[in-house]
Amino acid sequence: MENLHDNRKVYEKSQLLENQIKENPIEQFRDWFLDAQENPNISEANAMAISTLENDGCPRTRMVLLKSYDWNGFTFYTNYESRKGKAIENNHKACLHFFWPALERQIIIKADLEKVPENISDGYFQSRPKGSQLGARVSPQSQVIPNREFLEEKLKNLEKEFEGREIPRPQNWGGYLAKPYEIEFWQGRPNRLHDRILYELQEDYDWKISRLAP
Repeated sequence: MENLHDNRKVYEKSQLLENQIKENPIEQFRDWFLDAQENPNISEANAMAISTLENDGCPRTRMVLLKSYDWNGFTFYTNYESRKGKAIENNHKACLHFFWPALERQIIIKADLEKVPENISDGYFQSRPKGSQLGARVSPQSQVIPNREFLEEKLKNLEKEFEGREIPRPQNWGGYLAKPYEIEFWQGRPNRLHDRILYELQEDYDWKISRLAP
């Protein structure tokens, strides 16, 4: 067994003070996201973890890619019949998490999820590379399959079927909009006295801002 007690670093790249933050967390997210996109040490600023609650009561976390965000929330795409899709169908709440070590920052978002309109999913699907479109049709996501060859053979057949043709979006594939009701911004600071700023959505749709102890 390896002892990791001494694996630690000093966080000292930035700070997050009340006189620096935006009143709306989406604006604050935009500022931090742009910083992450421009940082050469971050390859996929839009990579985010999403945790959903499964039937056994245990959360399950996986990485997905954020594809858009606006005042309404954060959009990603997946197979509706996957484990995450079935979990979301049973419990519409989820937690999104962004972690950018190069900036010593993370963002934790609690949200209600809903499917985006079909025309939005159609438009995004048609914007994807053909290989990604075929992949969405090939994979029975989260289901047990016999071997790798099963997927590769299915892909070959679909490539022939749709050669020279537009590939329609599968009805079991599309987008989710995560509508946030709580967003926490975490900035690493020295001596583990990190900055944590919490936004909580109120009944009048204003955001309450609080500082949390690290």
